[in-house]
Amino acid sequence: KTKGKLDDILVDMIQQPLIFAIIIFGIWLGISQLTFPETILTWLAKVYHILITINVTWLIARLLDAIIREYIVPLTEKTESTLDDQVIPIVRKGLRSTIWILGIIIALNNAGYDVTALIAGLGIGGLALAMAAKDSVSNIFGGIMIFTDKPFKVGDRIKINGFDGSIEEIGIRTSRMRTLENRLVTIPNAVFIGNMIENISAEPTRKVVLNIGLVYETKAEQMEKAISLLKEIGLQNPNVEDNILLSFNNFGDFSLGILFIYYIKKGEDILVTQTEINLAILKQFNANGLEMAFPTQTLYHKKES
Repeated sequence: KTKGKLDDILVDMIQQPLIFAIIIFGIWLGISQLTFPETILTWLAKVYHILITINVTWLIARLLDAIIREYIVPLTEKTESTLDDQVIPIVRKGLRSTIWILGIIIALNNAGYDVTALIAGLGIGGLALAMAAKDSVSNIFGGIMIFTDKPFKVGDRIKINGFDGSIEEIGIRTSRMRTLENRLVTIPNAVFIGNMIENISAEPTRKVVLNIGLVYETKAEQMEKAISLLKEIGLQNPNVEDNILLSFNNFGDFSLGILFIYYIKKGEDILVTQTEINLAILKQFNANGLEMAFPTQTLYHKKES
């Protein structure tokens, strides 16, 4: 063993192809010392060239696969997303298949065979396969886009194409979202390519604006009490930032308006926090005799003499 990991990989991966190459060369050396008819010798030479090319192809495929296994796979295992864990095996198989197809074509070409028809056949077959698997390929590219661009990750709440919910799973072809109605939606990854994605969880904080109206019968002392209660409610909630904004901001048509602005911390549940704040407001206002206003009209009837 050497100090470098790459050296060990090279030694391990070269060992078997090297032994096979020595065996092939030894057999060919022995055959070359014998007397064969020209046709048989030509055929044996073609076999020799094919075996040598296949052996080199085997070596390249082993080396590339080992590098992915030792260097790329450990990196993907450290990430939170499961998408890269699904992409890597597909990439490994795809590269391995490509190397072997190219190796076989080169081997046949070196042996003197006309590979033009074979390449044309592969091209037509590949085109037909691509047309048949167009949607699947689009979804796979969408999955790769999510993996590389990272517009969201598992657990993020996003809005896309009319859906609003949290991402539970990111797959190679589809992703799963849990909507606010607690429904599980399976979305083809191709949807993420052509549509705008609003990542709500990526906001540093979530701003919430409440306009609270108290009845006109509210006294000044009660208004001060209401503002004090709202500030206390915001500061006591652990999911809310300290930079709370409060203002007795208007005399409305039917109410005295209080502007209450607070910010929900990043990563905290927005709906849960809003529910906690609103319940606390309702309880505290009821306990302190603060009456919220609703639209009213006062009608004056002129008495005719």
